[in-house]
Amino acid sequence: MKFYTSLPSGLQPFYQEELMAYQLEYRKGNLERAWQHLERAHIIGQRYPYAHTCVHWKMLQFGFKIKSVKEVAGQIPRLIFGGVKSFVGKVPVGNPGGANVPPLKPFPIEEGLLEIFLKADVTPR
Repeated sequence: MKFYTSLPSGLQPFYQEELMAYQLEYRKGNLERAWQHLERAHIIGQRYPYAHTCVHWKMLQFGFKIKSVKEVAGQIPRLIFGGVKSFVGKVPVGNPGGANVPPLKPFPIEEGLLEIFLKADVTPR
């Protein structure tokens, strides 16, 4: 069994870029675009406990911001267990992380994100 710890240096700038884009769109009030950047950051960082947990924390905060009981309730178990699942390499690859999708269901990774993994020389699976 492979244990995953920190985000590889090749993925770090892409992950940070998504979080910065999230903050920018959030401040502008573009909540739908902001959320999309959180989902992308989730997919990039979901195999790595700190990055994975950080995105779920931001998703929980977002749920409070938009006053979504469903998102808040959905993020709490993801926040608690997501990092642990990452650590042992048991994540549903491509899952965008929101409460609107089943937490254990894998999803296809969009072409743009696949290119990021390729540039970073990291396999998303």
